[in-house]
Amino acid sequence: MPSFPSVDWFDAIKDIVNKDPDYRALGTVDCIVGVKVGSKIFELTFDAFECTTVREAAETDLRDMDFWLEQPYDKWVEMIENIKKHGKADLSHTLNTIDLSMPEGLARAHDGYRRDAFYRFNQSIQDFFNAAAKIDTKFLAEAAVA
Repeated sequence: MPSFPSVDWFDAIKDIVNKDPDYRALGTVDCIVGVKVGSKIFELTFDAFECTTVREAAETDLRDMDFWLEQPYDKWVEMIENIKKHGKADLSHTLNTIDLSMPEGLARAHDGYRRDAFYRFNQSIQDFFNAAAKIDTKFLAEAAVA
């Protein structure tokens, strides 16, 4: 059972979506997405119809990403548990809703034009996270990501 947040967890999701013909049907996604959970940062590379690479990254790598998603650890856990409970995020836990509800936004970037990729590829990124419903997740202690 992969732990969140970890490369193994994101790789498990990557393997699911890369085999899913419904994910391909959403169209191409070409962006580099960061996911920041406490002090941990992960880089997800989407190329054409799949997620091609997952790796742990550093704070300095954020400038090279199109955008990154950042929220407190407990909000990540809440979102993933909501996805597990409902099979996909309900409307109160979608990336877009979370982004709109946060004053600083969920999607962040050093370049506003590159941040725009969040809105262009939002449904594909959401479906990537929705695939978390298909795996068992162990959550690391919050102190492990602080």
